[in-house]
Amino acid sequence: MFRTEADPGLGGRSLLYPRGKVLGGSSSINGMIYMRGQGGDYDRWAELTGDDSWRWQSVLPLFKKSEDYHGGASELHGAGGPWRVEKQRLSWQILDAFRDAAEQVGIQKVDDFNRGDNAGCGYFDVNQKRGIRWNTSKAFLKPVSMRPNLTIMTGCHVERLQIEMSDRGPVCKGVIFTGGGTQFSATADKETLLAAGAVGSPHILQCSGIGAADSLRQHGIEPLADLPGVGENLQDHLQLRMIYKLGGGARTLNTMASSWYGKMKIGLEYAMFQSGPMSMAPSQLGAFARSDAAQATPNLQYHVQPLSLEKFGEPLHAFPAFTASVCNLRPTSRGHVRIASANSYAPPKISPMYLSTPEDRKVAAAALMLTRQIVAAPALQRYAPEEYKPGIQYRTEEELAQAAGAIGTTIFHPVGTCKMGRADDPSAVVDSALRVIGVHGLRVVDASVMPFITSGNTNSPTIMIAEKASELIRSEWK
Repeated sequence: MFRTEADPGLGGRSLLYPRGKVLGGSSSINGMIYMRGQGGDYDRWAELTGDDSWRWQSVLPLFKKSEDYHGGASELHGAGGPWRVEKQRLSWQILDAFRDAAEQVGIQKVDDFNRGDNAGCGYFDVNQKRGIRWNTSKAFLKPVSMRPNLTIMTGCHVERLQIEMSDRGPVCKGVIFTGGGTQFSATADKETLLAAGAVGSPHILQCSGIGAADSLRQHGIEPLADLPGVGENLQDHLQLRMIYKLGGGARTLNTMASSWYGKMKIGLEYAMFQSGPMSMAPSQLGAFARSDAAQATPNLQYHVQPLSLEKFGEPLHAFPAFTASVCNLRPTSRGHVRIASANSYAPPKISPMYLSTPEDRKVAAAALMLTRQIVAAPALQRYAPEEYKPGIQYRTEEELAQAAGAIGTTIFHPVGTCKMGRADDPSAVVDSALRVIGVHGLRVVDASVMPFITSGNTNSPTIMIAEKASELIRSEWK
């Protein structure tokens, strides 16, 4: 339950920034959407690092290795792996109408977003098993939980890494952590793997003396490895939640859940069939499009929902409505996660710096305009959609950029704060084998290592990174 610092790009608003402090990590609290991104994302990683093993054709087998795809094995999908991918167990007329409308403005219908080019519109595949969330704890941890060489401890807090100096420089020897009021240490025979996420990993590094030396000294921490890139390069997808009121007898979750009868009907459908609204991922329909013709591949993603609310955690609106959230997939804005105190229990300062570049403001305005074009298409007119947020008073590019700052919120995809790169890149934190540069015996394995954010939801790319790390570690330890 972190919060961001007041963000200038959002009119000074601070956002809730939750992370998955639970077995399964953020896969236990996320939107369950199975999304790999675009092939070009990984080719870009390879070019930056100089390591072709990160190219799309090289990482595709890693995606397939963990996958248990509902359609079975093929050239692009895997079957029998621990990571279950299913079709959603629902359909909504309003979402089908949005899909038809998107097609009418040139966004074709597709059935699979995970072929390396996710252009088009369709229902998301989800990480569920028979309508129930499937997280990494169920998939990867539970099956091996009885192994004698594995100890699982919950309710713990990592205070710092145990770093010792040697002739070779700093060496990570393990982890100091507390649980139930008792301090423990875990010692590594060979190396320590840090997998605390794009907020947690840089924070632990900084608390351990690994980061920008001047910043660490300001907080009374002796720098053991001067890595100025730790906590920098924060990237996130800012979703612009456009809400449309509906007429024409539209069926939405707002109206279905507005009565006890409706709620009972929803619950009964789930109890009997594990289908319907209670099996829903938070977003059901997706679309990938270009903000302008100059974009080589889609740079916008839609998450469309048959519901609306003022903000997360608040009740649904009393009127029928749908939400079309759209985000810039490749933002140029960069934020940071920085230590606030030498006390590891003090949360870090998280500054996403949304909409801080002219390019991002331009794309945001174009995204809102494209949404209006889709909603104005013939397929949606029987529902008489009326723009509720941000409102039709925003018209010019500058006005729409301001509106984006007023309605924008995180879609919970922070990455990049332990950026992967070449050893001569002063902003890099880990090399292409995910080893912390200048520190022996320490590797980072989570979304923080992404040098550039993927063009879509970030959970399954993070699992691919873990598969890659597993192969690297086993090959090195032979």
